[in-house]
Amino acid sequence: MTKAEAKNRIEKLKKEINKYRYAYHVLDKELISPEALDSLKKELFNLEYEFPEFLTPDSPTQRVEGKPLKSFKKVSHERPMISFDDAFSEEDMSSWFSRLENFLGRKVENSGKNFATFYCELKIDGLAIELVYEKGVLVQGSTRGNGTVGEDVTQNLRTIEAIPLNLLPPEEAALNLKKMGVDPRKYNLKPDHLVVRGEAFLTKNEFERINKEQAKKGEKIYANPRNIAAGSIRQLDPKITASRKLDSFQYALFTDLGQEFHEEEHLILKALGFKTNPHNKGVNSLKKVFEFRDYWADHRGEIPYEIDGTVVIINDNELFERAGVAGKAPRGAIAYKFSPKEATTRILDIKVQVGRTGVLTPVAEMEPVVVGGVTISHATLHNEDEVKRLDVRVGDTVIVSRAGDVIPQITSVLKDLRTGNERPFRMPSLCPVDGGRVVKEGALSKCSNANCGAKHKESLYHFVSRAAFDIRGLGPKIIDRFLDEGLISDAADIFELKEGDIEVLQRFGEKSAENLMKEVNEKKKISLPRFLYALGILHIGEETAIVLSHEISNFKFQISKPGDVLRAFSKMSLDDLQNISDIGPIVAKSVHDWFRSEKNIKFLEKLEKSGVEIEKIKPSEKNKKFRGQTFVLTGTLSSMSREEAKDILRAVGGEISESVSSKTSYVVAGDNPGSKLDKAKKLGIKILNEGELKKLIGRK
Repeated sequence: MTKAEAKNRIEKLKKEINKYRYAYHVLDKELISPEALDSLKKELFNLEYEFPEFLTPDSPTQRVEGKPLKSFKKVSHERPMISFDDAFSEEDMSSWFSRLENFLGRKVENSGKNFATFYCELKIDGLAIELVYEKGVLVQGSTRGNGTVGEDVTQNLRTIEAIPLNLLPPEEAALNLKKMGVDPRKYNLKPDHLVVRGEAFLTKNEFERINKEQAKKGEKIYANPRNIAAGSIRQLDPKITASRKLDSFQYALFTDLGQEFHEEEHLILKALGFKTNPHNKGVNSLKKVFEFRDYWADHRGEIPYEIDGTVVIINDNELFERAGVAGKAPRGAIAYKFSPKEATTRILDIKVQVGRTGVLTPVAEMEPVVVGGVTISHATLHNEDEVKRLDVRVGDTVIVSRAGDVIPQITSVLKDLRTGNERPFRMPSLCPVDGGRVVKEGALSKCSNANCGAKHKESLYHFVSRAAFDIRGLGPKIIDRFLDEGLISDAADIFELKEGDIEVLQRFGEKSAENLMKEVNEKKKISLPRFLYALGILHIGEETAIVLSHEISNFKFQISKPGDVLRAFSKMSLDDLQNISDIGPIVAKSVHDWFRSEKNIKFLEKLEKSGVEIEKIKPSEKNKKFRGQTFVLTGTLSSMSREEAKDILRAVGGEISESVSSKTSYVVAGDNPGSKLDKAKKLGIKILNEGELKKLIGRK
């Protein structure tokens, strides 16, 4: 085959394959079998391989291309990708429409131009995307991100067959519009630059297929299709995205092609080769809007993808633009959601959580329940007034919903199921954190101590820090978020959290919740020195915690759980503590008083109940090899962290110091050591490199 013949054949094959793609994905018609289509693609692939000069980015063979990325680059949207406000009832919808007409200062009704007042769309439970075409070719695809800046996921979106790599020729698009009964002459069907928005999603069948494969491999079962869709779009390897077989509908044009109504945008999109949802329709009254929403609430099981409501848009684009934006949502559109997904469960307790600002929030601890695809065990009750409004009591059976599939909330109490043993809730008069007087400020209850919330969060930061429980990924921002949401009141609550409690929070997802809970559960077992340090006892630093741990081992106390620690220190008198080397009277009193505080005793009991364990203490007699010798570490070690090295040295009797002095026995120097190394050289102190340290302590 000559080059000219190859070029001609390649162009014909591309056109033919695109025709079948359009028929299948846009018109829902299978003109040839999938096997025959695959055969055409194979021929095209072979020709492009033989004549690579004719390979173009918009070829159907290029849907999976490129090497895995190291990261996604950020891209700015030409116009913000804003989200919609939610409505859950006909009253909500009527209020929205009244506000809109009041803002516009006129009635919103049928324009008389053969287009309806409202355009109703099914709200796909997927991931919002933006597509950019230059000269008819897809050049960029991105996620919503924060609405202004998203991530460039072009190579992954190219793997979705429903997304055209190039627009249909203008003459073909015009013919498609004529078939729809629309005059194509008013539209620009050959734009140099085109911005389109839509939704990428996973079908129910594909969701089941992926989960069956996961089950066969003994791996985790996914909770819902949306999580897989979102995760698939953000895969750095496009081959993984392609294997998930995502689908996509496009629903908006952000380029002026001559359209005056939103409904026209759907017609133009379909004519240009995009897949649009055939169930969307225009209606002329709120009554018809309600009927559309209610119909799909009852029939959503009949369509092959998940929907969580409908989107209602003012069809007239000029009116829509004039309505503008209120907050972060357009006034001219609203998400009319289906009834929240609900389940019943029992209230085990109502705890009071103290937030960062000292606000007291009642939070229901519930028997774990699956709602909207996630397992939750906590729900905020907001304030004392809300508890009274619901008349919710400990022991009640309640209905829990996830309004808008986001934050779980208790919507009602099934009072007929009460046994008479339920306990009413009372807001405490004293703050559970510091005992300060509780005062009311409107609907809120606050600790009267202005520093209460700040001190509380600092103690939690300390508890999870590297030298304490070392819970990676649970930094100050996340702790603050948990406090604000009422998920934790003290450090023990961290170990009681469920994945679903975290997953439902905004900007958290299934994977991040899973990773965090895995880390938390792995850190339930801790050495005694770290445990004592984590408790935040006044005057107890890392080294003092080690001294106290050795003393416990000398007293032959068997320690394996927090309760054992409590019993050990309860048996030690103030004199016993003062007689410990390096423990002065102030430190001894601090330790003595801490383990006799009722609040701290309950906290230790709670830690034990949550599954925290103490690693077995090795008697200090076995640790005499380096007793009395002091080590200073500087620089970075390659085979272990500084904290690990410290623990190993302490285990063999060594003492750790942060500063070099004449009393220092050894300085361990890793890569990039600081001024400590220079000082050690001046003082003539023995310097060990990492290999010498390992040899000294008997590690390979």
